[in-house]
Amino acid sequence: MSMKKIGELFMPNYKIKRIKKRDGRIVPFNAEKIYNAILKAVNAVQAKREIALIITKKVLLELEAKYLMPDVEQIQNTVEDVLENIEPRVFKAFSLYRRSRHHARELKKFFNIKDDLKLSVNAIKVLEERYLLKDIAGKIIETPTEMFRRVAKAVASADLKYKSKRKVKQLEEEFFNALKNLEFLPNSPTLMNAGTNLGQLSACFVLPVEDSLESIFTTLKNMAIIQQSGGGTGFSFSRLRPKGDIVKSTKGVASGPVSFMKIYDATTDVIKQGGKRRGANMGILRVDHPDILEFIKVKRDLKSISNFNISVGVTDKFMNAVIKNKKYSLKNPRNKKIIAKLSAKYIFDEICKSAHISGDPGLIFIDTINKTHPTPHVGEIESTNPCGEQPLLPYESCNLGSINLGKFVKNREVDFKGLEKIIKTSVRFLDNVIDANKYPVGEIEKMTKGNRKIGLGVMGFADMLVKLRIPYDSEKALEIAEKIMKFIDEKAKEASVEIAKERGIFPNFKESIYDSESKNFKGKNLKLRNATLTTIAPTGSISIIADASSGIEPLFALVFVRNVLEGKKLLEINYLFQIELIKRGLFSENLIKKIAQGYSIKNSKLPADMKKIFVTAFDVSPEQHVKMQAIFQKYTDNAVSKTINLPQNSTVEDIKRIYMLAWKLKCKGITVYRYGSKPNQVLIIGRKGKFTEAELSYSGGSCAAGTCSI
Repeated sequence: MSMKKIGELFMPNYKIKRIKKRDGRIVPFNAEKIYNAILKAVNAVQAKREIALIITKKVLLELEAKYLMPDVEQIQNTVEDVLENIEPRVFKAFSLYRRSRHHARELKKFFNIKDDLKLSVNAIKVLEERYLLKDIAGKIIETPTEMFRRVAKAVASADLKYKSKRKVKQLEEEFFNALKNLEFLPNSPTLMNAGTNLGQLSACFVLPVEDSLESIFTTLKNMAIIQQSGGGTGFSFSRLRPKGDIVKSTKGVASGPVSFMKIYDATTDVIKQGGKRRGANMGILRVDHPDILEFIKVKRDLKSISNFNISVGVTDKFMNAVIKNKKYSLKNPRNKKIIAKLSAKYIFDEICKSAHISGDPGLIFIDTINKTHPTPHVGEIESTNPCGEQPLLPYESCNLGSINLGKFVKNREVDFKGLEKIIKTSVRFLDNVIDANKYPVGEIEKMTKGNRKIGLGVMGFADMLVKLRIPYDSEKALEIAEKIMKFIDEKAKEASVEIAKERGIFPNFKESIYDSESKNFKGKNLKLRNATLTTIAPTGSISIIADASSGIEPLFALVFVRNVLEGKKLLEINYLFQIELIKRGLFSENLIKKIAQGYSIKNSKLPADMKKIFVTAFDVSPEQHVKMQAIFQKYTDNAVSKTINLPQNSTVEDIKRIYMLAWKLKCKGITVYRYGSKPNQVLIIGRKGKFTEAELSYSGGSCAAGTCSI
């Protein structure tokens, strides 16, 4: 409703003409802003829209009676006074939102950030720490809107080689609106570096580690360059000769893969002290490597190689041997000779024992990965990025981005029309990133542009389920997951085909699995611009910016205290849970306090449907976690990052069951985290007398271990 219309309805001779802003500026009075703020609170609790008109009229009358030129606080106080007397539910929604904006303003003032998007407190802090550009003195020199504009302009400019300047400007606006509206966000390096001199935009890299000192330390140098720019790195150490093996050039003996992993880990420690974010690595060793037991046990002390996630590359042959309780062979990678045979069940048990102790190692199902590898003629995949969602060839990088699914629910139904539009925009954005990127190493540029892999994924899946009134731990949730990811897969491929018609197929298309003329592979006859389109990443930092649940994870906690500033702790309530309580007249400070202290709503007197819908990670069975991962994997080109969060009293047998189920359901990898198994967690669940506390890096729906690097 326009300001003119409000004036006509409420107060033809209204006396207030100007108001005083918080920064001291005097600006024209705009009654429409009062109406819109009230309407937002009314809509949040699903009250009748007409109430907004009634309340606005009452507020305008009260203001006229009290002030000639009110300030913003006086206006908001008047709104609260009127709401409290007329509509308590709307009052609660308005006052809680006002409180959160007050904390956000405090933070913005502390860091001198101008935020015209009204982002959350945690989003502002994360942006200040890692994303907004700063001058040489460390002073922030851009707003969140300017950051999104910088990124949109830099990525759209890649179109200059394909389109006119006018169309590039149109594309920039399309990208900018997707980012500004938090419907889609790219991986962190793109937000950090697009439009800067550094210009390194990729999140994920896999680097080769060959069996020579020259290769090992060349890769170490490249790792340092990549991590300094905000990228994560993955390695397979399976080609290195085992500990104690002969080194002909020196007549000495080899120190083995684990020793070199420790060197890489120490280097990451040095790099992360000066970088924008914590360095992250993935270390993989094949299950048939002679040093596999040392590798499996290396993180049991909870101190070693702390900058690495580690996974065992297991084969179908090994997993079948576990089931049949048979032995399998260990091979020296230097000469391919069998040097020993071990019980597969024994090794599998040791893997699961270590995962129970420390969360590592996970499993990478290397045969499953290579069966769907789109360009096998280019090489074999041996490793993934740090969180396991992106299998890559040596020297390959990938650019990731995630659609915020919570934004695409209207009237308790999925907005497939809006979703299709953002999918098409996102695919074009990520394809442009490949061209806009400044690559740290020449070999990486060649391999990346040869396959043009992108990884479009999702965040806010748990938010979407809540809005659809679907419990995460239900068959209906699996059904909607399949429907959503199948749709994303289909529309992403359609978009890639459209771009290929304009710009050409990816250079390594010939003999790929999509080449219908290939004699070696089953051609799918899709003329794609990109060898892969989809990936499910954990979305740690970007889901904080978007105020969304991370990846495809369930909610981890409904209420917690977040550490946002030196000595400053803020109570954070899941927004959808908070509004539902207000809407039903159930919100109370006492209930919120109890939940923050670890009280499960399963034991509360809340309505049964609320208990079903607002499930958290520990309410979901491990089997449901794995099934959800498998459903998304079914329609994902690359892989799916999902942590199977387990309660503290989970057993080694639980982990064995989970790992075996993941393999049988054709997941490409699997990771578990038993709560409390690591000394440093980003979220500590509260108990009576102590609140649940979360660090800044906790994204509201992810693993408490906080290992995400995206």
